[in-house]
Amino acid sequence: MIERQIVAANVKELEIQEYVQSVLKNLGHSHIKLQKTPLGEKIIVYASRPGLIVGRKGQNIKKLTDDLKAKFKLENPQIEINEVDSPDLDAQIVAERVASSLEKFGTQRFKGIGHKIMADVMNAGAMGVEILVSGKIPSSRAKRWRFYQGYLKKCGDVAIVGVRKAYAAAQLKTGTIGIQVRIMPPDLKLPDKVRMLEPGEVAEGMKNQIQMQADKKAAEKKAEEKREEAKSDATKAEEKRQRRSSKKEEKPQHEEKTEKAEDKKPKKTPKKKEEKPEQEQKLPEQPQPSQSTSEEKKE
Repeated sequence: MIERQIVAANVKELEIQEYVQSVLKNLGHSHIKLQKTPLGEKIIVYASRPGLIVGRKGQNIKKLTDDLKAKFKLENPQIEINEVDSPDLDAQIVAERVASSLEKFGTQRFKGIGHKIMADVMNAGAMGVEILVSGKIPSSRAKRWRFYQGYLKKCGDVAIVGVRKAYAAAQLKTGTIGIQVRIMPPDLKLPDKVRMLEPGEVAEGMKNQIQMQADKKAAEKKAEEKREEAKSDATKAEEKRQRRSSKKEEKPQHEEKTEKAEDKKPKKTPKKKEEKPEQEQKLPEQPQPSQSTSEEKKE
């Protein structure tokens, strides 16, 4: 269900974009963006000539909002117009310019149109440009004319992501003419681009590299010292544990010896205490020598 909702939202956005593009044809329209806000849908239109899109007292914007409400069932569409910084580097604006000029001047001047627009794009700072015009130009047989200048990537990730592409169509008496535009912007970073350094830059680069290597070695040395300290602390802690365990093992043996000695001592003491009263009992039975001697003398 979630995937279906995502697909439906993307399809709706594409339909809105195509409709806005058809309404704002030949007015310098580049592209649009849809944003959902708590108040409603926000539509941002990027164009090279915002004044023509707004119209007198905002009549064109009001009409466009009413059409979007009725056709796409949007609750509260808010249209915002932003101006494109460099229209000569926008592929969609360039393609629409070629189509409008062909519709205006015809097929007899298509070469001049192609070269002029290509020169404008290169003067704007583009790395490369390619314009393909296909159709019944100038004869009744369909052909393809190619206008190109500069450096342009045709394969790889740079050609898919970095190169700007656009398509447009011009309606002429001889039929529909297709226009393809590819522009390589100046701020694109190429993976195979190499720049030769000057002697001063080389010396600075070498210094920076040496400094980085020295910092790296110092960091590694500090890390090794910390590891050694941690190892020494661990060994000391293990030694302390071993000493404590050995002391704990020795203490019970000493206690057993003391207990054995204490057990022997009370066994001897009760014997002595028992012998003393026996001697005391036997002593009164013996006759007193003083009495016997006195009796003998009387006799």
